[in-house]
Amino acid sequence: MARRVAAALGAGYLDTGAMYRMVTLAVLRAGADPVNDTAVVQVLEGLNFSSPVSPDHQSHLLAGVDVTDEIRGRPVTLAVTPVSANPSVRAWLFDRQQMLAASGRMVVEGRDIGTVIAPDADLKIYLTADAAERARRRHTQNVGAAMGSGPSAPDLAAVAQDLHRRDTHDANRVHAPLQAAADAVVLDSSGMELSETVARVLELAAERGIA
Repeated sequence: MARRVAAALGAGYLDTGAMYRMVTLAVLRAGADPVNDTAVVQVLEGLNFSSPVSPDHQSHLLAGVDVTDEIRGRPVTLAVTPVSANPSVRAWLFDRQQMLAASGRMVVEGRDIGTVIAPDADLKIYLTADAAERARRRHTQNVGAAMGSGPSAPDLAAVAQDLHRRDTHDANRVHAPLQAAADAVVLDSSGMELSETVARVLELAAERGIA
């Protein structure tokens, strides 16, 4: 949805969640324990990866190697929660995320954008859906990504469990917890198709003078 809105508005697109997944993949490749804050911090030293801002081309490079599919795999998904909750990781990414978010006309996607990264954004949307619908969508996405090569996608029940685990942890973490900004528009997309959600967001943007 965010990528389609960015394309419609002629804006850039930044996925901050992918940045945490890049760090997580680097942690796993280094053989570090994702829950060991000290070990994770050591991985940050010399870490180099790309942060694409095109809504049309999202190629994520870690040390020059394309890992766009790998950062969406189950090993990274299971490890990204403790890594993203690490205050040193959040501090390490903070300046980079703020700089990219303010680098031009930008649609930014993530779990702490309206509250931490872009508190002065012209429009903040807290996009949600009921748990069953979110799990169904993520499962469909995973199945599509798994087609052709690699391991099969986890079943729907496992996906629902993963989402619940991440939501619970992120909502209760000390640093930048998952919550709607006080001035955010809460948009429940449970009964909406993707095209309808995009259209509604563009309506909200137009109301704020974002054309």
